[in-house]
Amino acid sequence: MFDLIAHAIPVFILCLVLEAVSFAVLPDDEERGYELRDTRTSLTMGIGNVIINIGWKLVVLAAYGVAYMLAPVHLPASNPLTWIALFVADDFAYYWYHRTHHTIRVFWASHVVHHSSQHYNLSTALRQTWTPFTAVPFWILLGFAGFAPWMILLQQSISLLYQFFIHTERVGKLWRPIEFVFNTPSHHRVHHGSNPQYLDTNYGGILIVWDRLFGTFEPEREPVVYGLTKNIETFNPVRVATHEYVSIWRDVKGARSRQALWGHLFRGPGWEPAG
Repeated sequence: MFDLIAHAIPVFILCLVLEAVSFAVLPDDEERGYELRDTRTSLTMGIGNVIINIGWKLVVLAAYGVAYMLAPVHLPASNPLTWIALFVADDFAYYWYHRTHHTIRVFWASHVVHHSSQHYNLSTALRQTWTPFTAVPFWILLGFAGFAPWMILLQQSISLLYQFFIHTERVGKLWRPIEFVFNTPSHHRVHHGSNPQYLDTNYGGILIVWDRLFGTFEPEREPVVYGLTKNIETFNPVRVATHEYVSIWRDVKGARSRQALWGHLFRGPGWEPAG
């Protein structure tokens, strides 16, 4: 099967180098840009994600395949309307996948990797999870809706490709109609912010309209402080990949009730039992 992301890796590397050079030639007024240890960690996380997905995508493909076989209709790939419907359905699935991975702690443990950098540049886009196992439920419904597995995987890759390019501070706000409809560097900078007013906002993939519809949109106003509300202060890829799982395990072991155990797993990040 054609792997769009694998073929885009040279483009990612070229753009990353060009962005880094741009900071050297035209420094940012706030001294932002690239930090060698941070970038190395992000690249290591990205390489690990690619390696893990070599095997995991076979499981995903099988799951989508079963759903597609059980679908009451099979939507034709030759019809342009099928691709339009897939684009909308995929982006809608991504919004809810992304939102739940910020608001349910056991999901956050996987996604927190992407937010662990205190820098924001194209290398941050490559800082991906090593535990990509919680995404299937959000897209398997597309298989049941009649979209072929290869189409779902391709559209997911298109979304990821688009999102790579919005991880930059070198692009300001765009033309207002674009900012209204699409996820842009400005919108996604907000999403990566640890500023109180920026937390849990702008979950969109390609479109920002879902955030506007469901009340999670926040425009970029004050400068963004990147990273977590409690930064982990490490460049160790293994710790970056596992630190929240370790924290969950510690909290679960110390839980004094079933309600507390449930809360540590399924309430939001930072939740603590009363008292």
